[in-house]
Amino acid sequence: MAAMIGCAALSCARAGAQWWSRGPSDFEECADVAEKAASKDARRTALSECNARFAGRRKPSGGYTYFDFMQNRSFDIAGPNPTPEEQKQIDEQYAIYLENQRRRNIAAAFAAKQQQLQQQASLTGESDRAAPTTGGIAKPPVPASDPRRVKQAACQQHSFSCEWPRLSEGIKDLKKALFGSSSSKDKRS
Repeated sequence: MAAMIGCAALSCARAGAQWWSRGPSDFEECADVAEKAASKDARRTALSECNARFAGRRKPSGGYTYFDFMQNRSFDIAGPNPTPEEQKQIDEQYAIYLENQRRRNIAAAFAAKQQQLQQQASLTGESDRAAPTTGGIAKPPVPASDPRRVKQAACQQHSFSCEWPRLSEGIKDLKKALFGSSSSKDKRS
């Protein structure tokens, strides 16, 4: 009987000792304990264990923040590690981030292609002025009294009415480049 009481008392003492020697509750407490390690290698190992154990960092104003390096963005979380709901929200935000990145890449590629087509069109326009031929057939030069030249000379730079025809031609060229020529005028010639 005495042995049983002694074993019970000993196990209660161990449980109490574990209660008193609890581990750190967040990264900052863990890092403080790690800094007290004797050797530099022990400190480095303890800090890496703290990083693996706690994803969030304590904010000065209270609460915790989680930094997602994939999005280069921080999220407020309730505790030292994200809850499953918080992790789900972070993952959803990452999916949105990836979709936005994809859209930006497509828009940048489209803008680059459009700029390339405009440069080609301007080079073609310059070569047409230098050598007015199409398919070996000489174009007659445009007389100075031509209404197109008069209108171009009268236009103010960057005015909508003057820029619209150029923009319209650029869009037509872009359509031709992207989708091929399918208009009825192109089919007849």
